[in-house]
Amino acid sequence: MTVTGPDFIALQVRDLERAAAFYETKLGLRRVPASPPGAVVFATTPIPFAVREPLPGVDLDQVSRPGLGVALWLHCDAVQDLHDALAAAGTEIVRGVEPGPFGAMFTFADLDGYLVTLHENA
Repeated sequence: MTVTGPDFIALQVRDLERAAAFYETKLGLRRVPASPPGAVVFATTPIPFAVREPLPGVDLDQVSRPGLGVALWLHCDAVQDLHDALAAAGTEIVRGVEPGPFGAMFTFADLDGYLVTLHENA
């Protein structure tokens, strides 16, 4: 039996359509044509990324910051441009653009408070 690594990533969100619209309009992700009920899957590669309704028993209002302790990194081909657009739109920037292990990077908080790092290959 072998585990080969991450195969799908989903964030549980308070408002599915609002979160999906954020990732579409602010990050430019595209929805796949058919997502499962209660989720919106985006056409990301090599690993699919989604936002979904919370699982039973999950109350996102009972945590200070969802996903605390998990590092979610997404690739971007223009980190500075996306940083500037998100900042101008009022998105919380947690760490500004700086050199990182995979090129320029920055971290923002999404609508639910998840910390997402965007990086650009060096």
